[in-house]
Amino acid sequence: MLVANARMYAVESTTARRWRELFDWIAARAGIALEVIDHRTPARLDELWQRADLGAAAMCGYPLATWKQGPRPVPLAAPAPSPGRFAGRAVYWTDIVVRADSRLERDDDLAGACFGWTAEHSQSGYHAPRRHFAARALARGGRFFGTVVGPLVTPRSVVGAILDGSIDAGPLDAYWHELLRRHEPGTAARLRVVARTEEAPIPCFVAASAIPDALRERLVEAFLDAASAESLHGVLVDLALAGFARVAADDYDVLAERAHAVDALGYSRLD
Repeated sequence: MLVANARMYAVESTTARRWRELFDWIAARAGIALEVIDHRTPARLDELWQRADLGAAAMCGYPLATWKQGPRPVPLAAPAPSPGRFAGRAVYWTDIVVRADSRLERDDDLAGACFGWTAEHSQSGYHAPRRHFAARALARGGRFFGTVVGPLVTPRSVVGAILDGSIDAGPLDAYWHELLRRHEPGTAARLRVVARTEEAPIPCFVAASAIPDALRERLVEAFLDAASAESLHGVLVDLALAGFARVAADDYDVLAERAHAVDALGYSRLD
């Protein structure tokens, strides 16, 4: 029995249920038993990614590219979101969002504002905005924001902090944000995007390196077959997915390279 988890993109109850249905289909298709586990906050994601019985779990690309905690998880497949702005590709970016009624209109307006972040190992919640605002910060002497607040850990906490006024702006994974728009339109309508970062490889589903190659390949093929499964049509619609793409670990090296380039500029922390 292997374990599966999609906590990163289980935005609310409907998406959590749909991920569970998708994992059940993948398990049956691959002929591999998968137990879907919750691993809810405050349980740490890196503890999930280190499990030797990990069959499929969503993992951010930056920690995958910089992994130093023992055997590195092995990528299986990455989601290809269906909305037109993703163009059916396994890419994403970070939406920089504010309250819908905020006076802030664009990224330059965030100078001196209070900005939140999720976790230092997060591409969408930390490294993408750090790279996006680096030149602006350096032009102002090394600091762009008035204050920064973090770690907020999850996109949901970023949304809550923006809406209750604890922060002026914060980062949302664009695919997570799409799922919020789809399933909590009232909440999403209270937010407004003022900027978006450059595209990056989207977080992928990974398995433990200890799992035999043949079993991992069966999981990969099941992910790839999901797009053409008639029984999954409603699941994929609710998850805003066109399907999945095969990926490899070195596809995510660019995220570490970008982070190192920002370090070299002298903007080592989001500030």
